[in-house]
Amino acid sequence: MAWSSGQRLQSGKYTLEKVLGEGNFGITYRARDNNEQIFVIKTLNDDVQRRPDFAKLQQDFMNEVISIGACTHPHLVGIDSLFPEGKLWCVVMEYINGENLAHRVEKQGVMPESEALRYIQQIGEALTVIHNKGLLHREVKPQNIMLRPGKSEAVLIDFGIARGFIPKTSTKILFDGFAPIEHYEKEAKRGAYTDVYALAATLYFLLTGKVPTIPHVRADGISLELNSSVSDQVKQAILKGMELKAEERPQSIQEWLALFQLTPLTLPLNMTSATGVDYTKLRDLLAAKKWQEADQETGERMLEVAGRQEEGFLSPYGEIDHFPCEDFCIIDQLWVKYSNGRFGFSVQKRIWESVNRDWAKFCKCVGWINHNGEELLESEVDFTLLSPVGHLPMFIGPGTGTFWVEGSRTMWEAARESLEPEWPDEADYDCDWYDLYEDGDILGLVKECGL
Repeated sequence: MAWSSGQRLQSGKYTLEKVLGEGNFGITYRARDNNEQIFVIKTLNDDVQRRPDFAKLQQDFMNEVISIGACTHPHLVGIDSLFPEGKLWCVVMEYINGENLAHRVEKQGVMPESEALRYIQQIGEALTVIHNKGLLHREVKPQNIMLRPGKSEAVLIDFGIARGFIPKTSTKILFDGFAPIEHYEKEAKRGAYTDVYALAATLYFLLTGKVPTIPHVRADGISLELNSSVSDQVKQAILKGMELKAEERPQSIQEWLALFQLTPLTLPLNMTSATGVDYTKLRDLLAAKKWQEADQETGERMLEVAGRQEEGFLSPYGEIDHFPCEDFCIIDQLWVKYSNGRFGFSVQKRIWESVNRDWAKFCKCVGWINHNGEELLESEVDFTLLSPVGHLPMFIGPGTGTFWVEGSRTMWEAARESLEPEWPDEADYDCDWYDLYEDGDILGLVKECGL
């Protein structure tokens, strides 16, 4: 039974004031602690408590609260604590005393494009942090995006039960207009592209004041209508993000945001290296769009982390396997941030998986082969934003001319010289390379670090 106003929790530490909302799984309350500070407290609702699998759902709830608590971002609601109350576990969250985007549009009308894009970019970067932890939000909509009072800052709230990417039977979570078609299916695979649809639908609402037509109606031939005041670039990005088929949408938030060609937000990044390496120069080079110099700096810092500066390259026999995730994530986040999602290890990993880990197709997608079908020479690398998505980073050694991917001919030769006789015969190059790429190299580390 839902708690009433005045209910005291955690031995009187919190006093409930009112119900803020109830969804498919949870119910949220506004509460005040003994220091008169206001919080939001969320727990599982009455319907879930009556289910035979309640114990499992509650354990899932607790596990995911812990995972979400590790996702810190200026545009993501803060998690304060988790505590038991009777048979229920409760999560205490930051209270934002502002209005949500739905109320903002209802009161003031459609947003100017620049304002809407600012909020969407803020929420997009927050979602990227969530996705990098292997989680989905699953309920992105204007009602779940709050505006901090007196600031042009949007904050994503109310995760629901943010399940992982694995396919499974699930209770439908429907919020007509903002839910992609996979949310209406009993069994469906979901991924970052699921939140891409909802964020694109949210942008549509901000610019039109209309809730988008539900996917099944759109599938019958009813198209989305956008105001003539919306720029062509933004129209195309919205339509691409709201493709009915999941595989036809951008597969990550970074890829979708890149369609807008936005200036990266000035947000703090965690630049704390596990090995004391300084990434300030890399950050500054990327911010200045000096892609070639940043590529070189990336290689030098990776060699420094691995203690391989003298050798001038990384091999899959230990250095990559033990490369600290903290440092790897710093490098990836910097590349993704300052390229607006075009470059970075996580971008390359997504492309690698989209071509079913086919090395030849991957090289073609990211532009790592020339018109003759041969691997690029250093002079052929395109260090501009006109290069294919995922083209950078790719250089590993200062002055060595060796690409960071161990499959290049120069890397092969350098590695063979230092590791014989353990290194595979050159005749086995093609078949061995696939195993190295999937299990022992940099893209394997992307997976291990949750990017």
